[in-house]
Amino acid sequence: MFTSVAGRTVVVTGGSKGIGKGIARVFAEAGANVVLSGRDVVAAATTAQELDELGGGAVSFVLADVASAADNTRLARTVAERHGGVDVVCANAGISPSAPLAAMTAADIDEVLGTNVKGAILTVQAFLPALVASGRGRVILTSSITGPATGVPGWSHYGASKAAMFGFMRTAAVELARDRVTVNAVLPGNVRAEGLAELSADYLNSVEAAIPMRRLGEVDEIGHAALFLASDEASYITGQALVVDGGQILPESPAALQVS
Repeated sequence: MFTSVAGRTVVVTGGSKGIGKGIARVFAEAGANVVLSGRDVVAAATTAQELDELGGGAVSFVLADVASAADNTRLARTVAERHGGVDVVCANAGISPSAPLAAMTAADIDEVLGTNVKGAILTVQAFLPALVASGRGRVILTSSITGPATGVPGWSHYGASKAAMFGFMRTAAVELARDRVTVNAVLPGNVRAEGLAELSADYLNSVEAAIPMRRLGEVDEIGHAALFLASDEASYITGQALVVDGGQILPESPAALQVS
């Protein structure tokens, strides 16, 4: 039903695991050439090989820290050397350490904002010339329901970083519209990823009970949302946020889920 993205070049930062891996897999299966970046060479190389073997588009990786302007410049240069340009940048890389507000240090704040906000801005900035040259450039930010819509104790710096993406998204969308580059965001809710293996079954059950669909999301479901925002059919959508959370932010209270 949608115009194929086969042959287009997609960058996914933080693409070696979790939501980033799901995004990368969906684009690769759709035939796009995917370059994923990450700070863990083993994880990035393993994921790139796994996804490349799916038989869709070519998948490779670049070791890079999005909080570094130099790394982002090198990432953009490497992608251009491999594929000649870029059509889609998924600024997905992010960290989510927990710290109570009363105990949070300046270093804790700098680390989270540096990766989640500064990193996203630097990544998009590095790829701007290629996105404009594409003629159909797409920027897709991975935000979260935490911060823009909900709050979780221990994640005030994380929530602030994800909410800050909205200000960047809207302003960048206005600036880049004349160049036919769209800037949008996906807001995942609770998604099944590697970190969940460390959580107890009781905790996971309680999380699922708070979701109207009564299940966690899958990383590929976030990937499909990103794929839609990258499509030609979404070319008139910019500066918008797409919530993908199984309805988690909708209930007015837990009682609202007690339906017969």
